[in-house]
Order: sequence, then structure tokens, then C-alpha cells
Amino acid sequence: MTKTKPHISVVPPAQHGAFDYAELARLGMSPDEIIDFSVNSNPYGPPPGIREIVEQTPLERYPDRECIALRAKLAEVHGIGIDQIVVGNGTAELLQLIAFAFLERGARVIIPETTFGEYERAARLMGAEVSRLRWDPDAAHLLFDLEAKFIHLGESMATSNMVFLCNPNNPDGSYILPDWIANDWARRNPDTLFVVDEAYAQFLMEPQTNISANVPNVIVVRSMTKDYALAGLRLGYAVGHPDVIEALRRVRPAWNVNALAQAAGTAALDQSDWLRTTVVQLHRDKTYLVNGLRALDLKPLPSNVHFFLVNVSDGAAFRSKLLHHQIMVRDCASFGLPEYVRIATRTPQDNARLLDAARLCL
Repeated sequence: MTKTKPHISVVPPAQHGAFDYAELARLGMSPDEIIDFSVNSNPYGPPPGIREIVEQTPLERYPDRECIALRAKLAEVHGIGIDQIVVGNGTAELLQLIAFAFLERGARVIIPETTFGEYERAARLMGAEVSRLRWDPDAAHLLFDLEAKFIHLGESMATSNMVFLCNPNNPDGSYILPDWIANDWARRNPDTLFVVDEAYAQFLMEPQTNISANVPNVIVVRSMTKDYALAGLRLGYAVGHPDVIEALRRVRPAWNVNALAQAAGTAALDQSDWLRTTVVQLHRDKTYLVNGLRALDLKPLPSNVHFFLVNVSDGAAFRSKLLHHQIMVRDCASFGLPEYVRIATRTPQDNARLLDAARLCL
């Protein structure tokens, strides 16, 4: 029998939020019946007019391999050159392309945790050695203190090939200033490639529009799936030094971004006012939801974005109970936090439904 590479056989499968369609089928449920708090997308999207643009996109024509129109619009938005942008089929593909382009077997990768599992998965698929810094969930404010984690890493960054950093962090919503990453850590460690995942940057109350595109050893990855609610189309992009971006362009599959996603993404970038309005509303909605959970004697952890963690003692059991009330939250066992669930704020009507269901499940 043909054998896979030894290191691939021990790479765990990816675990994410969103619907498990096989699970819903076993329970006799339809996705249309479920209110999904397990994904961190914008519940007010997609922006107006996007569906019509998608419907008008020719299906018989191959998409632009280079995503020129979308990259030009992104370059305009961020004030950088088009040669500093590559577009991907969601950020998950971009993370794997980065690992494929820059990691060899035995390379050393640092991942401060608790965080998104795709970083470790991408690194281990390339045979890299992953160093993780985990924090005791009972260690109060240090649980998700990224600054403290990097201080404790000391000189180990200088001997690493790559550092993955989610900012704002998934699953807890902690955040550090991008300038600190670029002007402190990256410049002091020029031989280490810093991969900064800013998939949720647009959900900050005061979003950082400045991307560190000219620091040679920083790649910033952003998602249009979350903020513009394009999960069904899969769309993300990476920004960096032209030499770094060229390496990603060389290893990406041809036609990796379909025509529908390109058309939707290009049009969505004209909807910055809509995006800002919905994010401000989401933060108002979050205040109501958090206060409602506190009234149920739950204690949501602080977060800079619209999603947050809640200790419910047994995340899997709580998720299962809510699902029978047609409410889905994210069980955080895959993050190494089995006591927690992650909840992403939705519309006021949906949030009220969650609070009603939670009251029955506690």
C-alpha cells in the first residue's frame, strides 16, 4: 500500500465552528432552522447589492487568475502597491500557502496559545516543529495576555523560522497594536517570518487600517469572509513585501479564487460605510447580550471584538443542550478549553433567542 509522509499521518483534522451537516442530519435538523452563534461573521451581511452582482457574474468564463480588479481595489484601500497583495480561497488556504512557501521539514515555529488551530495544522503538514505557549485557564488575566507570552518567550523568537499571531485573537478577542509587532518583534528578529492573522481586525470599534506591508519579514492575512459575510464564497488576502508575496503567487494553485468571490469582494470594498455602521451596531448588540448572560450568572470574558468566551463548566454539554433549542455555539475543547464556549454576537432578535434558550439549559 502507498504510504503518506510520516508526519502527515499524525496531523489532526481541522476543527472549526459553523454547521456540521452530518450532525444536523443525524438530529433531523435543517441548517435553515438553526441560529448560528458559532461563527464569527457579520450577521448583518452581505452588503446591499452583492447578491445581485454575484448573480450577474458569467459562469461560463474562467476567472482572472491574478485577481487584478480585486487586488487593485485592495491596493487603493490600503495605500500600497498591487504587487504587495495576493488573494486566496479564504485565509485557511493562504496560511497553508505560507507554510508551503517558507517552511521546511524541521523548521521551528512558535504559536502563542490559545488560538486558531489552522496555524499548527499548516506548520505540521510541512513537517515543522511547533512550540506552543499555553496558559493555565485559572491564571486570571494572563490567560490570553499576548504581551506577557511574548516577553516570556525571550530569545526563542530569534531562533525560530516563523511565528503565527492572531490579532485580534480567536477565540478570546484579545488585541495588541500592529505597530508593536512590526516595529518591535519583527525588526528585532529579522530572520523570523511573522504571520499576523487579522481576520477580525474590522470588528474592532476603532479598526486599524494600517497594514505593515513594507516590513520584509511580516505577512498580514485578512479575511473578507467574516466582515462582509461572504463565507459561502471563501475569500481572503495576504499583504506583505513584494518578494514575500511573489513567493506565495508562485505556489498558489491556478484559478484559486472563483469569479463569484472576486466580483463580490471587489464590490464589497465600496461598502465601507455599511461595514462601519454594522460593526458599531454589533458592539451595541454585544453589550445587551453580555449583560443578559451576566444576569444568568454567567461571566463572559472581556473581548475587543463581537465574539467572546464564556465558562459554562462543560462546553460540549452546553452546546448540545442549546442545539436542541435550535441554537448553535462553539464548543472550545478544540482550543484546549473544554469548560468554555465561544459566542459571536448576532442581531438583537437572535440574541434574545439565545438568552431564552440558555436560561432553560443552565
